[in-house]
Amino acid sequence: MKLNELKYNEGSKKDIKRLGRGSSSGTGKTSGKGHKGQNARSGGGVRPGFEGGQLPLYRRLPKRGFSNALFKKVYAVINVSELNAFEDGTVVTPELLFEMGIIKKQLSGIKVLGNGEIKKKLTVRAHKFSNTAKEKIEKAGGKAEVM
Repeated sequence: MKLNELKYNEGSKKDIKRLGRGSSSGTGKTSGKGHKGQNARSGGGVRPGFEGGQLPLYRRLPKRGFSNALFKKVYAVINVSELNAFEDGTVVTPELLFEMGIIKKQLSGIKVLGNGEIKKKLTVRAHKFSNTAKEKIEKAGGKAEVM
């Protein structure tokens, strides 16, 4: 088989619905939009949740409860593969990571994930470690210290 002989499977590609192309297509003249009105206009229609001016359901229902979303902790995430940028024996701290540009913001703290391999013997100080990250750091001869 050659590149110029490739074809789509039968029925996998549908023709687009061509609107306003004569009466035989079934979508001619008003193109399935009816006669005049807001929905027939370009850019017409109403936003989701609009009920014609009636107070929408999301405003009629009482708002109850408490959301903890304002207080959730968001961690700056790095992978163990990014720690290879440091020399052997370095003590890696959040300040050092920020200085080197590996993280942009500290947020609620630093979390080290176990994606990739680490080849250096480092002491890593962070707020959280995944289990795999901790294993990989210790396997390489380093230490994972929780701050």
